[in-house]
Amino acid sequence: MMKSFRIGSLFGIPIKLDLTFLLVLPLFAYLIGARIGPVVDILNISMNAGIDVGALTAEWWLPYVVGLAAAIGLFVGVVLHELGHSLTAQRYGFPIDSITLWLFGGIAALSEMPEDWKQEFNIAIAGPIVSVLVGVGSYALFVLTPVSFNGARFVLGYLAVLNVALAIFNMIPAFPMDGGRILRALLARSQPYAKATQQAASIGKLFAIFMGLFGLLSLNIILIGVAFFVYIAASSEAQQVTMKAAFQDVTVNDIMTPTRDLHTVEPETPISTLIQRMFTERHTGYPVIERSGFDDGRLVGLVTLSDARGIDPVERDAYTVEDVMTTDLQTISPDSDAMTAIERMQKHGIGRLLVVENAAYDGDGRLSSEQPADDGDLVGLISRSDVMTAFDIVQKSGSVSPIGPPQAAD
Repeated sequence: MMKSFRIGSLFGIPIKLDLTFLLVLPLFAYLIGARIGPVVDILNISMNAGIDVGALTAEWWLPYVVGLAAAIGLFVGVVLHELGHSLTAQRYGFPIDSITLWLFGGIAALSEMPEDWKQEFNIAIAGPIVSVLVGVGSYALFVLTPVSFNGARFVLGYLAVLNVALAIFNMIPAFPMDGGRILRALLARSQPYAKATQQAASIGKLFAIFMGLFGLLSLNIILIGVAFFVYIAASSEAQQVTMKAAFQDVTVNDIMTPTRDLHTVEPETPISTLIQRMFTERHTGYPVIERSGFDDGRLVGLVTLSDARGIDPVERDAYTVEDVMTTDLQTISPDSDAMTAIERMQKHGIGRLLVVENAAYDGDGRLSSEQPADDGDLVGLISRSDVMTAFDIVQKSGSVSPIGPPQAAD
């Protein structure tokens, strides 16, 4: 998703709009307005709506105003759908960061997914149940609306059908859609959560391929987009759950690169020298250590290839590491669990974390501004490559500890 902004809150849950929503809302309004005639025919036949299509098309702009009202109503239904998930999750003690409306509907951002299959089942099914109730409520209002109110009857009849259709579509077992999460919950009744996730994700990716092919054959761009999103999201969540299971008892200390093996640079190192070291040592990030006398030095920053690349090649002899290094350090303690490190790297879009011992941290993982960096001891660095290497070892051997129990040979 792109940048989002908050528009309010419901039940204490922030409601956000992604910038892609501002693109899709007028598109939906146009598509509904452009096909208002055929939709009216369907409503008149299936619901005996008695809508006068001439009244809705008397002016060229009128169908699009009605289409906009229907599109807004549809996304209100999506918010209520996500509230169903969110309030049920809160009931089980899982905080909700936000509900965001975007290109493909809505997303409720749970702080973490429950691994109890009953809880996940109830959270997942709550959304479709709410959509059905919204559809039933829209139909009740449609019945109560006088026949002369053509625009209102069109919008309410349209929302009655679309919300029920939304519930049915979300029940497709294409993980991580609602139906896919329900499938995972049912699979997790009799097998480990990670294995159930892998199976549900495989089924979800298969459905995504079929949706994508159908979208291509029918030239349905939205369906192609949904299929792409489902495939990527299923792969990503399956990997996340598998890594969480693999790193269940693994700490940062187990998989970090310790200081004795760590490549560091000093603040006065020229950028040209830094670039040469990166090329020969095949590292793209270095802790910056300031040394004085015979001590081991103190941590003052981190410099990466992207920092150095900002200096013009002809000026790299004139600039030093101190000029470009990052002093707002993302760090982690060695006794933190490995998944915390992975999630923090993902959250901040960075490739490495400095591992610092005996330091005070703020709530976001940075060294506290009330305590200078040198009050903590740099004991290592953990990078994405460290994580992936450890993940590969755990999968193949079952342990990252060199003194762990012996493993059977393959």
